[in-house]
Amino acid sequence: MSKPIYIIGHRNPDTDSICSAIAYAHLKQALGEHVLPARAGKINAETKYVLDFFGIQPPQLILDMYPRAKDVMHENIIAIHPWNTLRKLGQLIKQHSVKSIPVMEDDGSLVGMVTVGDLAERYVNELGMQDLRETGVDYGGILRCLNGTLICGGDLSKRIEGSVKIAASRTQTMAKVIKPGDIVLVGNRTNVQLTCIEVGVACLIVTGDFDVAPEVETAAQAAGTYIIRAPYDTYTCGRLINQSIPVGKVMKTNVTAFKPDDLVADIKDIIIRTGYRNYPVVQNGKMVGLIDRDRLIVPERDQIILVDHNERSQAVDGIEEAKIVEIVDHHRLGGLETSEPIFIRHEPVGSTATIIANMHWHRNVPIPKNMAGLLLAAIISDTVLFKSPTATDKDRDTAYKLAEIASLDIQEFGMAMLKAGSVIDKLTPGDIIASDLKEFQIGEYYVAISQISVMDPGNVLRQKKQLQEALQAICEKEQYNMAILLITGILDEATYLLHYGQPSRVLTIAFGEGRPDGTWYLPGVMSRKKQVVPPLIDAARRI
Repeated sequence: MSKPIYIIGHRNPDTDSICSAIAYAHLKQALGEHVLPARAGKINAETKYVLDFFGIQPPQLILDMYPRAKDVMHENIIAIHPWNTLRKLGQLIKQHSVKSIPVMEDDGSLVGMVTVGDLAERYVNELGMQDLRETGVDYGGILRCLNGTLICGGDLSKRIEGSVKIAASRTQTMAKVIKPGDIVLVGNRTNVQLTCIEVGVACLIVTGDFDVAPEVETAAQAAGTYIIRAPYDTYTCGRLINQSIPVGKVMKTNVTAFKPDDLVADIKDIIIRTGYRNYPVVQNGKMVGLIDRDRLIVPERDQIILVDHNERSQAVDGIEEAKIVEIVDHHRLGGLETSEPIFIRHEPVGSTATIIANMHWHRNVPIPKNMAGLLLAAIISDTVLFKSPTATDKDRDTAYKLAEIASLDIQEFGMAMLKAGSVIDKLTPGDIIASDLKEFQIGEYYVAISQISVMDPGNVLRQKKQLQEALQAICEKEQYNMAILLITGILDEATYLLHYGQPSRVLTIAFGEGRPDGTWYLPGVMSRKKQVVPPLIDAARRI
């Protein structure tokens, strides 16, 4: 299934940002598109009240759009168990045309990596029959490597304790060379087979797929000797036995692995530095994917639709890594660039929700009762119950149509909603600053402007000293030239402005002289985008 298109609002989301994302996703889904609503920050108190009121879950939280290991890994993992043989490893490498294979236990935990190079090194170092006593090889491993048939014997998990010998000499000579406990490769030589059993060998490997004589089988059963019949000639069997060594004996245990959420940018640096073929992706000790160095390409970019904003400074982090396919907004144009032409719905109204509600009606998509309530709440929030100068007749008309669908009284519901959002008892000064903060490039200055709408601005102003300290802290942390807090009174329709940073004369040019306590009282000012940002831009130009 293709990845969804995310519909997402600005950072530090407000009610319009959240509700518009949810409602636009509803419209797109009704039109058959694979979209999901998302948010770029924490839900504020007002928005929580609205979502709870209509029984709707908050959208998925997306803090950034940077590609991660999970976006470039493949989950179809070819793995091998540490007790599998080198023979099995070679078969997997050939079958799947891979250069390295992760070694995993039965529970999916990663214990190592083994490569074509490890296998090649084993062959280069092979000067004869390998001493298997220190390798942990068992009879089952040899049986599997040889594709053999067990003629006599018991526990296949028993470890090899003797050396591997080839019975190529005369019978008398063999009796001197072979020792008790050895593993002997022998052809169709009944007398040699019986001699080996008399000496006390642990296992006879009868090569060439020859039948075992009844007297040999009887003697082996009496002596407790294993007999394996192999379909290959003696030379081939000798080579294959050397491949019966468990993978766990040659694998590398010091593995460079990544976590699913590791950034691709960081992964690339490590891959360039280490130069391995494959890199496991591990979560809680379990392997969940594999990254192929040769196929490490930046994945197809996530597609997103921006609602209620269009400026890079307000967008989710890593927006440059995503592909913007649409913008639905009601703010000034902020200079975002796209790689190709896209659909933009941009109107000078008081709320993005107004645009989205009308898009439903334009496309003849019915708006459910709870969705109408969300859109109504977004319009009320952004226009401060139509008290903001940003409110238009289209906002009012849309709101009344939505209120009828949602069976709500606009005034009653609006006041309850705004009151819920104006409760600051549980908010720290830092929370107040961050709850609805937007970043703006004003002239050559990088400015953060926060706004909080409350019933009684006096309750907020009593924390003036702490708020200015919080403004200073965020200014220094984020390297803003200036940070501004707008404390807007819903009932008295006025705003108090606090700030930290320079040049403060921008404020004086924009709004006149401030009060003796360093704040500005702005009667009739309700809108950040229409009554605060434009005067600041004009003032910056004059400076």
